[in-house]
Amino acid sequence: MEKFFLLIRPFKMNDKFEVINLWQKCKLCVPWNDPYKDISRKMNVLPELFLVGITDGNIVATVMGGYDGHRGWINYLAVHPKYQKNGFARKILESLENKLKLLGCPKVNLQIRNGNNNVISFYEKMGFIDDKVINMGKRLQKDN
Repeated sequence: MEKFFLLIRPFKMNDKFEVINLWQKCKLCVPWNDPYKDISRKMNVLPELFLVGITDGNIVATVMGGYDGHRGWINYLAVHPKYQKNGFARKILESLENKLKLLGCPKVNLQIRNGNNNVISFYEKMGFIDDKVINMGKRLQKDN
């Protein structure tokens, strides 16, 4: 198996198209969330928690973190299919977790779509557990 080096850095606005292309390849984009608006919103709130991973001069990994002073959140964790199974998801997730710890974040949460068993397995290996809660949401703004 070929080994790749992953450079992790904060997202820059000129990364936008490459990042959205990656999200589309990883099937993270859904009709009810506009990824351009998601990026724009993120850049207004703790933009330093939006990270990209680069190898071979290309963005191949992302994670978008949040923190509200009570809980941290993980969104848009993605690794290009060609680069999966190289430890990139673990590396970029740990980088975000370290940033959240520096902010005093005591716990991090995430959401996984039902039936996405490979992703569930990954997060379990990273120490996440099912909190046995029901996640509910309410749209305050429609993206599409």
